[in-house]
Amino acid sequence: MFKGSIPALITPFTEDGELDCGLFQKFIDWQISEGSHGLVPVGTTGESPTLTHDEHRKIVELCVEAAGGRVPVIAGAGSNSTREAISLAQFASKAGVDGILVVTPYYNKPSQDGLYTHFKNIHDNTDIPIIIYNIPGRSVVDMMTETMAALFELPRIVGVKDATGDLARCAEQRMAMGPNLIQLSGEDGTALAFNAMGGTGCISVTANVAPRLCSDFQNACLSGDYQEALRLHDLLIPLHKAIFMEPSPAPAKFAGSLLGLCTDRVRLPILPLSTGGRALMASIIKRLGLNPVDLYH
Repeated sequence: MFKGSIPALITPFTEDGELDCGLFQKFIDWQISEGSHGLVPVGTTGESPTLTHDEHRKIVELCVEAAGGRVPVIAGAGSNSTREAISLAQFASKAGVDGILVVTPYYNKPSQDGLYTHFKNIHDNTDIPIIIYNIPGRSVVDMMTETMAALFELPRIVGVKDATGDLARCAEQRMAMGPNLIQLSGEDGTALAFNAMGGTGCISVTANVAPRLCSDFQNACLSGDYQEALRLHDLLIPLHKAIFMEPSPAPAKFAGSLLGLCTDRVRLPILPLSTGGRALMASIIKRLGLNPVDLYH
Protein backbone atom coordinates (compact mmCIF):
# COMPACT_ATOMS: atom_id res chain seq x y z
CA MET A 1 0.00 0.00 0.00
CA PHE A 2 2.77 2.47 0.88
CA LYS A 3 5.17 3.00 -2.00
CA GLY A 4 6.32 5.47 -4.64
CA SER A 5 6.30 9.24 -4.33
CA ILE A 6 4.57 10.33 -1.13
CA PRO A 7 4.77 14.08 -0.51
CA ALA A 8 5.17 15.28 3.06
CA LEU A 9 2.56 17.95 2.51
CA ILE A 10 3.09 21.61 3.27
CA THR A 11 0.33 23.29 5.29
CA PRO A 12 -0.85 26.40 3.39
CA PHE A 13 -1.49 29.52 5.44
CA THR A 14 -3.40 32.64 4.58
CA GLU A 15 -1.58 35.98 4.58
CA ASP A 16 -2.59 36.46 8.22
CA GLY A 17 -1.14 33.09 9.22
CA GLU A 18 -4.29 30.98 9.55
CA LEU A 19 -4.96 27.60 7.92
CA ASP A 20 -6.10 27.91 4.31
CA CYS A 21 -8.39 24.89 4.34
CA GLY A 22 -9.85 25.28 0.87
CA LEU A 23 -6.44 25.74 -0.73
CA PHE A 24 -5.08 22.71 1.14
CA GLN A 25 -7.75 20.48 -0.36
CA LYS A 26 -7.15 21.88 -3.85
CA PHE A 27 -3.45 21.20 -3.33
CA ILE A 28 -4.21 17.58 -2.45
CA ASP A 29 -6.38 17.15 -5.53
CA TRP A 30 -3.56 18.54 -7.69
CA GLN A 31 -1.02 16.24 -6.03
CA ILE A 32 -3.13 13.21 -6.86
CA SER A 33 -3.71 14.36 -10.44
CA GLU A 34 0.06 14.76 -10.83
CA GLY A 35 0.66 11.12 -9.91
CA SER A 36 1.60 11.17 -6.22
CA HIS A 37 1.18 7.68 -4.76
CA GLY A 38 0.23 8.74 -1.23
CA LEU A 39 0.03 11.72 1.12
CA VAL A 40 1.56 12.59 4.49
CA PRO A 41 -0.20 15.47 6.29
CA VAL A 42 1.08 17.08 9.51
CA GLY A 43 4.68 15.99 9.24
CA THR A 44 7.62 18.29 9.90
CA THR A 45 7.21 19.78 6.41
CA GLY A 46 3.59 20.48 7.35
CA GLU A 47 4.88 22.57 10.27
CA SER A 48 3.36 20.23 12.83
CA PRO A 49 5.60 21.63 15.62
CA THR A 50 3.82 25.00 15.34
CA LEU A 51 0.27 23.80 14.68
CA THR A 52 -2.16 23.69 17.57
CA HIS A 53 -3.71 20.31 18.35
CA ASP A 54 -7.00 21.53 16.87
CA GLU A 55 -5.21 22.59 13.67
CA HIS A 56 -3.39 19.27 13.54
CA ARG A 57 -6.65 17.35 13.75
CA LYS A 58 -8.32 19.62 11.19
CA ILE A 59 -5.54 19.06 8.65
CA VAL A 60 -5.83 15.28 9.05
CA GLU A 61 -9.60 15.42 8.49
CA LEU A 62 -9.25 17.70 5.46
CA CYS A 63 -6.63 15.43 3.91
CA VAL A 64 -8.69 12.26 4.32
CA GLU A 65 -11.74 14.03 2.89
CA ALA A 66 -9.90 15.45 -0.11
CA ALA A 67 -8.05 12.21 -0.88
CA GLY A 68 -11.34 10.36 -0.96
CA GLY A 69 -9.66 6.96 -0.93
CA ARG A 70 -7.80 7.63 -4.18
CA VAL A 71 -4.38 7.29 -2.54
CA PRO A 72 -3.31 6.26 0.95
CA VAL A 73 -3.03 8.88 3.69
CA ILE A 74 -0.32 8.44 6.33
CA ALA A 75 -0.87 11.01 9.07
CA GLY A 76 1.91 12.31 11.27
CA ALA A 77 1.21 11.22 14.84
CA GLY A 78 4.52 11.48 16.64
CA SER A 79 5.41 13.09 19.94
CA ASN A 80 8.06 12.88 22.63
CA SER A 81 5.17 12.07 24.97
CA THR A 82 3.82 8.54 24.58
CA ARG A 83 0.38 9.60 25.84
CA GLU A 84 0.19 12.42 23.32
CA ALA A 85 1.32 10.17 20.46
CA ILE A 86 -1.37 7.64 21.37
CA SER A 87 -4.00 10.39 21.39
CA LEU A 88 -2.90 11.68 17.97
CA ALA A 89 -2.80 8.13 16.60
CA GLN A 90 -6.27 7.30 17.87
CA PHE A 91 -7.69 10.48 16.38
CA ALA A 92 -6.03 9.74 13.01
CA SER A 93 -7.51 6.25 13.03
CA LYS A 94 -11.01 7.58 13.69
CA ALA A 95 -10.52 10.16 10.91
CA GLY A 96 -9.99 7.33 8.43
CA VAL A 97 -6.29 7.47 7.60
CA ASP A 98 -4.58 4.41 6.14
CA GLY A 99 -1.53 4.58 8.40
CA ILE A 100 0.38 6.79 10.79
CA LEU A 101 3.93 8.09 10.73
CA VAL A 102 5.44 8.12 14.22
CA VAL A 103 8.76 9.85 14.80
CA THR A 104 11.22 8.60 17.38
CA PRO A 105 10.76 10.72 20.55
CA TYR A 106 12.83 13.87 20.36
CA TYR A 107 14.65 15.86 23.05
CA ASN A 108 14.15 13.46 25.97
CA LYS A 109 16.55 10.87 24.42
CA PRO A 110 15.02 7.52 25.43
CA SER A 111 17.06 4.32 25.47
CA GLN A 112 16.51 1.56 22.91
CA ASP A 113 14.25 -0.19 25.44
CA GLY A 114 12.41 3.12 25.88
CA LEU A 115 11.95 3.40 22.11
CA TYR A 116 10.59 -0.14 21.95
CA THR A 117 8.16 0.49 24.80
CA HIS A 118 7.02 3.81 23.31
CA PHE A 119 6.14 2.27 19.94
CA LYS A 120 4.64 -0.87 21.49
CA ASN A 121 2.30 1.25 23.58
CA ILE A 122 1.18 3.17 20.50
CA HIS A 123 0.75 -0.12 18.63
CA ASP A 124 -1.28 -1.70 21.43
CA ASN A 125 -3.62 1.28 21.68
CA THR A 126 -4.36 1.73 17.95
CA ASP A 127 -5.62 -0.43 15.12
CA ILE A 128 -3.85 0.93 12.01
CA PRO A 129 -0.48 0.39 10.32
CA ILE A 130 2.46 2.26 11.83
CA ILE A 131 5.49 3.60 9.97
CA ILE A 132 8.46 4.30 12.26
CA TYR A 133 10.17 7.61 11.42
CA ASN A 134 13.86 7.33 12.24
CA ILE A 135 15.57 10.72 11.95
CA PRO A 136 18.44 11.01 14.43
CA GLY A 137 19.49 14.39 13.03
CA ARG A 138 16.31 15.94 14.45
CA SER A 139 15.30 13.62 17.29
CA VAL A 140 18.85 12.98 18.60
CA VAL A 141 18.10 9.26 19.02
CA ASP A 142 18.73 6.55 16.44
CA MET A 143 16.60 3.42 16.45
CA MET A 144 18.99 0.51 16.02
CA THR A 145 18.16 -2.28 13.59
CA GLU A 146 17.76 -4.76 16.47
CA THR A 147 15.12 -2.56 18.11
CA MET A 148 13.27 -2.13 14.83
CA ALA A 149 13.38 -5.88 14.21
CA ALA A 150 11.80 -6.50 17.62
CA LEU A 151 9.05 -3.99 16.84
CA PHE A 152 8.51 -5.49 13.39
CA GLU A 153 7.33 -8.67 15.11
CA LEU A 154 4.23 -6.70 16.15
CA PRO A 155 1.51 -7.05 13.50
CA ARG A 156 0.84 -3.36 12.81
CA ILE A 157 4.43 -2.10 12.72
CA VAL A 158 4.83 -2.27 8.95
CA GLY A 159 7.74 -0.09 7.90
CA VAL A 160 10.17 2.75 8.35
CA LYS A 161 10.76 6.21 6.97
CA ASP A 162 14.55 6.22 7.07
CA ALA A 163 16.24 9.60 7.32
CA THR A 164 19.43 8.38 8.96
CA GLY A 165 21.55 9.31 5.94
CA ASP A 166 23.16 5.86 6.25
CA LEU A 167 22.47 4.07 2.99
CA ALA A 168 23.86 0.82 4.35
CA ARG A 169 21.03 0.86 6.90
CA CYS A 170 18.47 0.06 4.20
CA ALA A 171 20.26 -3.17 3.29
CA GLU A 172 20.90 -3.96 6.94
CA GLN A 173 17.22 -3.59 7.79
CA ARG A 174 16.16 -5.68 4.79
CA MET A 175 18.57 -8.44 5.84
CA ALA A 176 17.22 -8.39 9.40
CA MET A 177 13.50 -8.13 8.65
CA GLY A 178 13.08 -9.39 5.10
CA PRO A 179 11.42 -7.89 2.04
CA ASN A 180 8.06 -7.31 3.73
CA LEU A 181 9.43 -4.38 5.73
CA ILE A 182 8.26 -1.24 3.91
CA GLN A 183 11.29 1.04 3.61
CA LEU A 184 10.62 4.61 2.53
CA SER A 185 13.45 7.10 2.13
CA GLY A 186 13.25 10.32 4.10
CA GLU A 187 15.78 12.07 1.87
CA ASP A 188 15.02 12.99 -1.74
CA GLY A 189 18.68 13.30 -2.70
CA THR A 190 19.55 9.71 -1.76
CA ALA A 191 16.27 8.06 -2.79
CA LEU A 192 17.79 6.51 -5.93
CA ALA A 193 20.47 4.63 -4.00
CA PHE A 194 17.98 3.83 -1.23
CA ASN A 195 15.55 2.23 -3.68
CA ALA A 196 18.35 0.28 -5.34
CA MET A 197 19.13 -1.26 -1.95
CA GLY A 198 15.57 -2.38 -1.28
CA GLY A 199 13.53 0.76 -0.67
CA THR A 200 10.10 1.15 -2.21
CA GLY A 201 9.63 4.92 -2.25
CA CYS A 202 10.21 8.27 -0.63
CA ILE A 203 8.29 10.52 1.72
CA SER A 204 9.33 13.58 -0.22
CA VAL A 205 9.61 17.31 0.32
CA THR A 206 10.48 18.02 -3.33
CA ALA A 207 7.23 16.39 -4.45
CA ASN A 208 5.34 19.37 -3.04
CA VAL A 209 6.47 21.45 -6.02
CA ALA A 210 7.48 18.82 -8.63
CA PRO A 211 5.07 15.92 -8.02
CA ARG A 212 5.00 14.67 -11.61
CA LEU A 213 8.79 14.45 -11.88
CA CYS A 214 9.03 12.76 -8.48
CA SER A 215 6.26 10.33 -9.40
CA ASP A 216 7.91 9.48 -12.72
CA PHE A 217 11.20 8.94 -10.89
CA GLN A 218 9.64 6.56 -8.37
CA ASN A 219 7.72 4.70 -11.08
CA ALA A 220 11.01 4.15 -12.92
CA CYS A 221 12.58 2.75 -9.75
CA LEU A 222 9.59 0.51 -9.04
CA SER A 223 9.74 -0.91 -12.59
CA GLY A 224 13.50 -1.47 -12.37
CA ASP A 225 14.34 1.12 -15.03
CA TYR A 226 17.29 2.62 -13.20
CA GLN A 227 18.66 4.29 -16.33
CA GLU A 228 15.53 6.46 -16.54
CA ALA A 229 15.52 6.88 -12.76
CA LEU A 230 19.11 8.17 -12.90
CA ARG A 231 18.17 10.67 -15.63
CA LEU A 232 15.34 12.05 -13.52
CA HIS A 233 17.46 11.99 -10.37
CA ASP A 234 20.11 14.13 -12.04
CA LEU A 235 17.43 16.52 -13.28
CA LEU A 236 15.97 16.89 -9.78
CA ILE A 237 19.18 17.11 -7.74
CA PRO A 238 19.44 20.95 -7.85
CA LEU A 239 15.87 21.20 -6.55
CA HIS A 240 16.50 18.55 -3.87
CA LYS A 241 19.45 20.60 -2.62
CA ALA A 242 17.66 23.94 -2.81
CA ILE A 243 14.63 22.62 -0.92
CA PHE A 244 16.88 22.40 2.16
CA MET A 245 19.19 25.38 1.60
CA GLU A 246 17.42 27.09 4.51
CA PRO A 247 15.21 25.65 7.27
CA SER A 248 12.28 23.70 5.84
CA PRO A 249 9.62 24.32 4.70
CA ALA A 250 10.54 27.91 3.79
CA PRO A 251 12.20 26.97 0.46
CA ALA A 252 9.35 24.64 -0.51
CA LYS A 253 6.73 27.25 0.34
CA PHE A 254 8.50 29.94 -1.64
CA ALA A 255 8.73 27.58 -4.62
CA GLY A 256 5.04 26.85 -4.15
CA SER A 257 4.26 30.56 -4.15
CA LEU A 258 5.99 30.90 -7.54
CA LEU A 259 3.75 28.16 -8.90
CA GLY A 260 0.50 29.48 -7.43
CA LEU A 261 0.24 26.61 -4.95
CA CYS A 262 0.37 28.56 -1.67
CA THR A 263 1.69 31.69 -0.03
CA ASP A 264 5.26 31.63 1.27
CA ARG A 265 3.98 32.23 4.82
CA VAL A 266 5.68 30.10 7.51
CA ARG A 267 5.36 30.18 11.28
CA LEU A 268 8.06 31.34 13.65
CA PRO A 269 10.70 30.35 14.52
CA ILE A 270 11.03 29.41 10.82
CA LEU A 271 11.62 32.50 8.67
CA PRO A 272 10.67 33.08 5.03
CA LEU A 273 13.30 32.31 2.43
CA SER A 274 16.06 34.92 2.16
CA THR A 275 16.51 37.19 -0.87
CA GLY A 276 19.45 35.14 -2.14
CA GLY A 277 17.55 31.91 -1.64
CA ARG A 278 14.58 33.28 -3.55
CA ALA A 279 16.72 34.11 -6.56
CA LEU A 280 18.28 30.66 -6.59
CA MET A 281 14.96 28.87 -6.20
CA ALA A 282 13.37 30.95 -8.96
CA SER A 283 16.19 30.04 -11.34
CA ILE A 284 15.84 26.32 -10.56
CA ILE A 285 12.07 26.37 -11.04
CA LYS A 286 12.58 28.10 -14.40
CA ARG A 287 15.30 25.64 -15.46
CA LEU A 288 13.04 22.67 -14.69
CA GLY A 289 10.25 24.19 -16.74
CA LEU A 290 7.71 23.93 -13.94
CA ASN A 291 4.59 25.81 -14.93
CA PRO A 292 2.36 27.86 -12.63
CA VAL A 293 -0.79 26.08 -11.53
CA ASP A 294 -2.61 28.86 -9.62
CA LEU A 295 -4.83 26.89 -7.26
CA TYR A 296 -6.37 30.14 -6.06
CA HIS A 297 -8.76 30.20 -9.04
